Amino acid sequence: MIIARHDDNRWLAMGILCLGALMIVLDVTIVNVALPSIRASLGFSETSLAWVVNIYMLIFGGFLLLGGRLGDLYGQRRLFLAGLTLFTLASLACGLADTREFLIAARGIQGLGGAVVDAVSLSLIVNLFPETAARAKAMAVYGFVCSGGGCIGALLGGVLTGTLNWHWIFLVNVPVGVLVYALCWKWVPAHTGEGDGPRHLDLGGAVTVTVALLLAVYAIINGNQAGWTSPQTLGLVLSAAAVFVLFLLIESRVRVPIVPLRLFGLRNLTVSCLTGTLWSAGMFSWFFLSALYMQQVLGLTPMQIGLAFLPGNIIMAVFSLGASATLVIRFGVRRPLAAGLLIAAAGLLLFARVPPYGSLMHDVIPGMLLVGLGGGIAFNPVLMAAMSATPQADSGLASGVVNTAFLLGGSLGLAALASVASARTARLTLAGTTHLEALTGGYRAAFLVGAGLALLAALLSVSMLRFAPQDRGRALAAEP
Repeated sequence: MIIARHDDNRWLAMGILCLGALMIVLDVTIVNVALPSIRASLGFSETSLAWVVNIYMLIFGGFLLLGGRLGDLYGQRRLFLAGLTLFTLASLACGLADTREFLIAARGIQGLGGAVVDAVSLSLIVNLFPETAARAKAMAVYGFVCSGGGCIGALLGGVLTGTLNWHWIFLVNVPVGVLVYALCWKWVPAHTGEGDGPRHLDLGGAVTVTVALLLAVYAIINGNQAGWTSPQTLGLVLSAAAVFVLFLLIESRVRVPIVPLRLFGLRNLTVSCLTGTLWSAGMFSWFFLSALYMQQVLGLTPMQIGLAFLPGNIIMAVFSLGASATLVIRFGVRRPLAAGLLIAAAGLLLFARVPPYGSLMHDVIPGMLLVGLGGGIAFNPVLMAAMSATPQADSGLASGVVNTAFLLGGSLGLAALASVASARTARLTLAGTTHLEALTGGYRAAFLVGAGLALLAALLSVSMLRFAPQDRGRALAAEP
């Protein structure tokens, strides 16, 4: 792998790559704040609204590993620019959308562009900073930008939706994307592919795993309407399982698989993926459903919702940058990870008791702070646990596998918990409760399930992770 590196300008190039990555991170939290407005404008149902987030996250996660592989094969800067172009054009399409179907399709294309940008930007940073100390510093900055993006996205989503309209949360990406493209073309060094040898691309693996997850999420989202034991739901679940089996067969036989199955023989990597999947299922659902609770039950404006998310996101960003490293150095990886997950679960349990006539300061902010604190403490340890026993040659791929588990867990969890909320609300409505009480009951049920998922993740990390002394040393060395 060859990269034309300019030492004097590489921190400038690093800043450009972080700006591109920030666009991708913003697009998750900025949309959450605007979801109630999007629902009212385009006539989404509560369950179908989840597709605005799910389609983005599913395609993003499904093509994250493929995006990194394409960068290795055809040039990382070239793929970064291609992904950025696709993301920017899709953002324009989202901003101009006037139907549900058009918005969901554009969000899917956004997810594909975002996957390429996210995967290749990490590879470019690694190649820009081959020295251990400089790379650690660069990765710390990159991690802080990604964590801090949640703060900016929550606030910016409220500002744009409240002062203009929800279309601008997407349109704002267009001038930023054009600027990043121009700067990247001038300052980010060019990179060649894997030389003149044959190029092996596991397209079949990427397509089959994405199709399997799309079928599974569609079955979950429509389970309440079609019936959980209906032929439609059972057929979709069986189809998803069959396609996933096909994916495993492809990965076991293809010469250069997108996900070598041997990686899952590493205990800590597998446990970290399961932990991350459960945790992100609860966290993504909390973002989605708490925004709906604040607008539809408490009657808050988009600006107020954005401000409500801000304190928790700031705490999460600060702890993920440095404080969690201090805890890991003192206590190891497993205890801070479990503690962070337990704190996040406690925050979700607070949300599981929100009343229909509550207040922002008394009923929302305490839970927000706990979820942010727990997330900030646990984020780095779960990544370090995954990398602790992974061979250095597979470290990049293992990191991609863990990130993919986070994204896909979030998509599946959001689909499931949105269905839980909808089903509970429907039952309470039939029982004769008021509209606000029925809505609140649905959200409370979903938050309770989310807390259970975080608790299960904490128990899994405590009971299943194993660290030899050399593994702990490697985990600490991996921390920026």
